[in-house]
Amino acid sequence: MSLPDYKSSPKQPSTPHSAVVQLNVGGLLFVTTVGTLKKHPESKLAELFSGHPKLRTDTQGRYFIDRNGSHFGAILEFLRSDWLPTENIQEVHKEAVYYNIKPLIKRLEETPRLFGELVARQQFLSRVPHYKENIEVLIRIARAEAIATRQSTIMICVMRTEEDFGLFDNAINSLEADKESVVTFGPWKAAPSVKDLLDCVKMDIESQGYSVSIQPHVTEKSFMSKSYDYFYRVTFTWW
Repeated sequence: MSLPDYKSSPKQPSTPHSAVVQLNVGGLLFVTTVGTLKKHPESKLAELFSGHPKLRTDTQGRYFIDRNGSHFGAILEFLRSDWLPTENIQEVHKEAVYYNIKPLIKRLEETPRLFGELVARQQFLSRVPHYKENIEVLIRIARAEAIATRQSTIMICVMRTEEDFGLFDNAINSLEADKESVVTFGPWKAAPSVKDLLDCVKMDIESQGYSVSIQPHVTEKSFMSKSYDYFYRVTFTWW
């Protein structure tokens, strides 16, 4: 739930920077000063405590923010001492964006983990056509096939280059499996390999709470037909 968007009134008295305030953030309690909360004037926290505080209070009179407070402590420590968290970087980054604390956002995005995610991995995935949509389709098909079974297996086709993609019709026609449910990734113009793409697929599905494995689809070779190594079996395990 978003914080209330109140406009400050010039007639409202300012709360002293040294004033101690108690905060209830989603049920977790914090104590700090107004000066700490207003350290970065462009932030939502500074806006909320400019003039008369613009927040509701709980039954104990503490200012209430209706948001998960699990990582608010890291936000507060940065405001107090510029301390940068070493754990839960992505979660703290999400909170920093929500509270619009730009110096913290910038420093978190310079950490190796977020830098790698935002600059390397996400930039690569942006060059893979329909990547996010394909992840959603995979999950949707897997869930549809989950009735009364322990596992759901979906076939994917990964075509690294335009040359590979030119063989798509021949490759798909070589399958004995249901061709209609095959989800195709690629081609892309970036350095990462097919294995890198498969690692991303696994990572992004598992980040949503699913248990998944990916293995090459092995077909019996025949003198009469050509086999292709573009296909992989994505298996969701439900229990």
